[in-house]
Parts: sequence; C-alpha cells; structure tokens
Amino acid sequence: MPTLSDFTATTLEGQEQPLSAFAGKVALVVNTASECGFTPQFEGLEKLYGEYEDQGLVVLGFPCNQFGGQEPGDEAQIGEFCQRNYGVTFPMFAKVDVNGDDAHPVFDWLKSEKGGLLGSKIKWNFTKFLVGRDGKVIKRYGSTTKPEDITKDLEKALAEAA
Repeated sequence: MPTLSDFTATTLEGQEQPLSAFAGKVALVVNTASECGFTPQFEGLEKLYGEYEDQGLVVLGFPCNQFGGQEPGDEAQIGEFCQRNYGVTFPMFAKVDVNGDDAHPVFDWLKSEKGGLLGSKIKWNFTKFLVGRDGKVIKRYGSTTKPEDITKDLEKALAEAA
C-alpha cells in the first residue's frame, strides 16, 4: 500500500522534493488557487501551520488551474501572491492537475484513498486531505470546509504516534 512518502513533487522553485521528507508528520494536502472564492483559506491554512508545526503538522499546497482558470500565474507569481497576501510559509509546489489523464500521481492516490461527492474526482479548489503520521489518508474535506473547522481531527491525528 502506497503512502504519502512514496511520491515526489516539484517545488515552486523547480526542485524535485521527495514527500518522504515529511514522513512522520501529519500532512494537510490542499489544491490551491490564487483567484478563487476560497482563496482566503490560505490565511486559515497558514494559521494552522503556524499553530501546529512544532507538533508535527505540515501543510502542502498544490496550485491547480483546472477549476475556472483560477490559477493563471506561473510558479514565481503564485509564490509571490501567497507570500504577499497571506504570508504563506508552508511548502508550496508547482502547479499540477488534480483530475484527468495528467493528474499528479499524489492526487490520483489521495482520491483513490478517500473519494468525495464526485467519486474519484476533485470538485473544486481547496479540497483538503488529512494524512496521518503513518502516511495514510485519514479524511477528505471539501472546498467549503474552512481550515479552522478541521482542528479537532487535526489534533487527534497529531496525538497519534507514527
């Protein structure tokens, strides 16, 4: 059975990053967009990251332009936007597809582990996947679930050993 550690992603700076670098941490994996109605969730994601990072949380942001063209920028523009507007310090990766033939393998895996209302498809930006310290998907949250609304699940996951 694959875990989050079995995947690699490209950072906003163009470096290949093995996700095994986050092994033993609780990860919140989110497909993001800079021009979405849910974009203000960056603030809540950053707040969670700041509050729980020292307990083992990492937020992993994956920009995606598949929903209404709401992430039109290149990686440099995305990084600058996130930093300037929301003070994002958690790891952000290069733009990916989350659905379809070109979907990033980590999202194919996440969707196969926890389907949503549309089965194996992601419906919109800011879909969130909570991954335990063991690298397995615990829960999936839709776009309308605010970061602060998953605190209880997050704290439970952080309390569990790897």
